Amino acid sequence: MTARAAIAVFDLGKTNSKLFVLSPEGRVLDQSRTKPRWHDSNGVRVLDDAALFEWMRGALASAVADHDVGRVMFSGHGCTFALVAGNELSHPILDYEQEPPLEIARKIDALIPDYSETYSPILPLGFNYGRHILWLKERDPALVDNTDTILSYPQFWSWRFSGRKASEVSYLGCHSHLWAPLADDFSSLVDRQGWRDKMPGFAKAGEQLGTYRIELEDGAVADIAVHNGVHDSNSALHYYRSLGFTDFTLVSTGTWVVIFNSSCPLSALDKTRDMLANVTVEHRPAPTIRFMGGREFDIARFGWSKSISSQSISSVIAKGIFALPSFAPGGPFPGAEGRFVGPEPSDEERAAAALIYVVLMTDHSLDLIRSSNPIVIDGGLVKTGLFAGLLAALRPGQAVFTSANAEGSAFGAAALVFEQIGGKPFPDETKAVASADVFGLDAYRRAWRGLIEIDQARQGEAEKKELLA
Repeated sequence: MTARAAIAVFDLGKTNSKLFVLSPEGRVLDQSRTKPRWHDSNGVRVLDDAALFEWMRGALASAVADHDVGRVMFSGHGCTFALVAGNELSHPILDYEQEPPLEIARKIDALIPDYSETYSPILPLGFNYGRHILWLKERDPALVDNTDTILSYPQFWSWRFSGRKASEVSYLGCHSHLWAPLADDFSSLVDRQGWRDKMPGFAKAGEQLGTYRIELEDGAVADIAVHNGVHDSNSALHYYRSLGFTDFTLVSTGTWVVIFNSSCPLSALDKTRDMLANVTVEHRPAPTIRFMGGREFDIARFGWSKSISSQSISSVIAKGIFALPSFAPGGPFPGAEGRFVGPEPSDEERAAAALIYVVLMTDHSLDLIRSSNPIVIDGGLVKTGLFAGLLAALRPGQAVFTSANAEGSAFGAAALVFEQIGGKPFPDETKAVASADVFGLDAYRRAWRGLIEIDQARQGEAEKKELLA
């Protein structure tokens, strides 16, 4: 270890971006956060990357001055890319939550490789970021031709700080349509579009790419090692594997609930249910199912920001108040419109029903991805205090664990850096979760699933009528 042995990790989320400073022993020394700004530009919504870069540079400089940081790493949310020409963006970074116009969507979706090649389902908006690259090409045919580099989101920031452009497999393999997991190579879409030469050479997640010089207030300079970034949920998966977990299911929670179960066969994945193969930092397919659980919880709780009591959970179950999918795009029930049924809830009961909804969606997703091994829950939903216990109650045959820090994506990114320099500081601080004692929860689950079956049957009939019309 050098004198500057602390590590800074930027955990770049869609809603919140954070900086964690970790000591050589793996302790969090400091943290700060900001909200990325998205704005309209030329008919699309884009990131204010300059504002985010300014915050990142300032936060990093403070971390170097205060904590002797010597290295910086990046963990980034999915579905996002940067088109670069020379040393500048050739187009602002797109917000993935926008849908191409219908006539364009039909045209570009016809170009998507078969699911058996990419294990990446056709998803709405920019959830497949190859789709958004095709959209930009339709908007301006010369744009991609005049772009010399296509960078994944964490690699954009690694480049901004190091000056070196690189690719990284966990992000390219994250339902982008750009990667073929079984071939361990770019997909046929990349070659048909002539994009292979625009993809920079690969570097491992955590590999040092270069340095970034910071001028300190006393006039001294510090050259900070810059490491190649990683996809956030894959980073969390790596973190728990680095602790010794092997055959397990990870429930990574944030804006998205992303569930990995490497024991699930690829043949069990259903492309109509938002099931896919992510790719680990070691280039291995990782069977995955996901839904926008954090976003759905925020929408369905309708502004409730106080804690949710166990009494309100019991009240929702006793009264038969149900939240039904889906309150955001994607997930295992595509096309379903989120709604509440049953008696009119109080504000807290509505929030409680929203929380139970996310638990039940997670439970159902675990069934779809054939999870029977131990479960590890990471991320923001752990902080609700009830999510893990309710899930454990629904799955008595599986051990359920949570982590004390609940920041697996940041800690996984740090673990990748520590591994590069010969360190392994993180102890296993996960704890077994006790099942919540909630009367009627299993019967409530059966009723919830029955209501969904009725809704799906109605949706199927409506679709048939629309086809025959």
